[in-house]
Amino acid sequence: MTCELRGSIITCMLAFQKSRTYCLIFEIILFIAVLSRSVIPLSDPLEQVRAFTRNIEFDYITWTIDAMQVKFGQGALDIDRYLTDEQKHDLVIDYIDLVIQIQTAESDLKDMYANPAIENPDHASTALRAELSGLYQQRELLGQMAETIIQSQLSQVIADEGLSFLGQSIPPILYRSSPLPLALIVSPRDVIRQDADISLLPDLTLEECIDLENRVEKNLDVSALVVEVGGIGVYPTMVMQTSDLNWLMETVAHEWIHNYLFLHPLGLNYSASPELRTMNETTASIAGKEIGRAVIARFYKELLPPPEEATESSVTQTEEGGKTYTFNFQHEMHLTRIIVDQLLAAGKVEQAEEFMEERRLFFW
Repeated sequence: MTCELRGSIITCMLAFQKSRTYCLIFEIILFIAVLSRSVIPLSDPLEQVRAFTRNIEFDYITWTIDAMQVKFGQGALDIDRYLTDEQKHDLVIDYIDLVIQIQTAESDLKDMYANPAIENPDHASTALRAELSGLYQQRELLGQMAETIIQSQLSQVIADEGLSFLGQSIPPILYRSSPLPLALIVSPRDVIRQDADISLLPDLTLEECIDLENRVEKNLDVSALVVEVGGIGVYPTMVMQTSDLNWLMETVAHEWIHNYLFLHPLGLNYSASPELRTMNETTASIAGKEIGRAVIARFYKELLPPPEEATESSVTQTEEGGKTYTFNFQHEMHLTRIIVDQLLAAGKVEQAEEFMEERRLFFW
């Protein structure tokens, strides 16, 4: 990063524009009252399930307050006034490079503690942990800058696409990179249906997740699964840290579309039926990809991936005897769902579960 750019950044940080900040505060207060929901539905959880999760559920209120405080500070910078498009591009690329450094160092640190040949990982990792501490401090500065720039770039593209009002996206695009909560999904055993979706702490271990699934299934006679998510449509939206700028743009746009739809019938009726939820998610997925790609094409052309080909994912393998077999994931998953639904409709729950386990092993 050049001295000129650093100087511009410092100037931005010192430039506290009260009128802009007050406007941002008003917008956030207005829309946090309306949009305090998640892409992962937070309403109507099974109270029976929450008996197992209350002590490990994610605290959205605290997270939102902290994120709002960060956004207030970002709103005072007014980066568009002080940085050129080229400087904004370079700053975001610097941030992505920094994330790569952090992810590499964190992976090395985990390896040190997992390596049985290292008798004292605390001592062996002293230098690496010090390096990480410095990288985290850099991320705190660059991350906030990058978020503000990306929000502005997305807003420009959204305005060009006619989804804004008087040039302002409604609601304003605000997102925060953060460790994301896990999601506990609960379904009846006799039908594939989401009856509960409860957000859990992001740092649960694999063993803790499996234990929770087993306890919920055993005590409530349901199917339960703890899964990861990529983004959550609270406000500001929550997006995980990533070094993939294409994915980041698509995900931030995807989450904003959910917020946008919440001001329209499709979003207001998100939880009214599984079909409406599917329509909402499909809309956000399609629009998110289109908007995210448009931002990359406009501001980061060198990172624009080639158009996706409409081909099914398949793998050709050679079996014993020289015969070849082509495995097509979409076809096999579709076939699995059809047979499972038929078994469940006939009341053959145990057979359906046995079949799904057979298919899981086959897929593996």
